[in-house]
Amino acid sequence: MKSSQAKPTKTSKLKKAVETEQDTEPGVAAVNRALTILQAFEQSIDGMTLTELMNATGLYHSTILRLCESLEHFGYLKRLADGRYMLGPTPFFLGMLYQESFRLQEYVIPVLRELVKQTGETAALYVREGEERVCLHRLHHVRSVRMNLREGERVPLDRGAAGKVLLAFSGEPGAAFDTIRHAGYAISLGERDAETGAIACPVFSVRQQLIGAVSLGIPLFRFNKKAFDTCLPFVMQAGASLTTDLGGNTKLYAPPFEKPAGMRLPD
Repeated sequence: MKSSQAKPTKTSKLKKAVETEQDTEPGVAAVNRALTILQAFEQSIDGMTLTELMNATGLYHSTILRLCESLEHFGYLKRLADGRYMLGPTPFFLGMLYQESFRLQEYVIPVLRELVKQTGETAALYVREGEERVCLHRLHHVRSVRMNLREGERVPLDRGAAGKVLLAFSGEPGAAFDTIRHAGYAISLGERDAETGAIACPVFSVRQQLIGAVSLGIPLFRFNKKAFDTCLPFVMQAGASLTTDLGGNTKLYAPPFEKPAGMRLPD
């Protein structure tokens, strides 16, 4: 006697695969799906139809419709007369609250403190102002020999690892800057100060907007191959941590890290 149980269809198999994938996500699946819908509007100016949302998110029509009703109820979305959805006023209001409460220092200082603890050297965040870079924040280790660096100090962009990074990721043309953009970091040896060197990497925010450069300053007599190999991953980790906190993409910071051609450091 044949079983009366229906065989799984292609659609049911796909649905089961989607549900299994959703079960592996952190948090609440329904909230994750709703946030996925909101993220789909990042590239939308004129709004999105249900079909466009389906293509962008991979969610079912019925699921999107239910979630959009909830998002519309709380002001996250607005449905237009022609059926398209656009972002509502609530995201703008929350963005204004975020701007008012945002303090860059609260993100930067813990990351720099950890970088100093890991390396025993001087860590700083530089930002670009015209053709100069400004030391916005810095922390140093308690050592007899350390970097002579002050917050608020201005340095020309063309000197030092942080300056190279700020130029490279601001779109400065040239083979040297292409190399930095490809590697994700820069080093300097005795450029700003004849007795110091540095490793620096960029920090990004939402949409990969360049915020600044994390720099680790190292006296030249300590800056050898071993120090470079030890410190570089920590510098990149610091850049990735700040970029994550500020909403940027961290693909650039993933190992393995390429060494610049022609780099000469003592053993």
